[in-house]
Amino acid sequence: MVRWVLAASITALMTAGGAQAASLVATIDVANQTMTVERHGRVIHHWSVSTARPGFVTPRGEFRPYRIHRMWHSRTYDNAPMPFAVFYDRGWAVHGTSAVSRLGQPASHGCVRLANENARIFYELVREIGAGNTRIIVTDEAAPSLSAELRR
Repeated sequence: MVRWVLAASITALMTAGGAQAASLVATIDVANQTMTVERHGRVIHHWSVSTARPGFVTPRGEFRPYRIHRMWHSRTYDNAPMPFAVFYDRGWAVHGTSAVSRLGQPASHGCVRLANENARIFYELVREIGAGNTRIIVTDEAAPSLSAELRR
């Protein structure tokens, strides 16, 4: 009986920990080319981005970052600089760009591009809060909390 209670308690604790909402959520709205960052459920940033141009894809879904680099150079695209890279799915990342005139429209090979300063802010938030407490959602619609704020 004691073993059963102990096992049930451990299972409950593990399930509760996994079910907790991420402390940092970045929602990339591909349709509107924006990224909304929420910390503990409160919108703290809303930025223009560039996602995949025609012929390329930005994968949709929910991800957790698996590595971050202050500066990374693409092994696929001519050693292109990827400042403040937060990798979330295979080789796709949220990262900075110097092509700020293209933000707000599809322009990338699939990564999510941000202005360098915004990428630095996001990178620092992920470092501070931790990859395990961060969720990146790539979708074709606005973040639910942003939609609620815009309706007010």
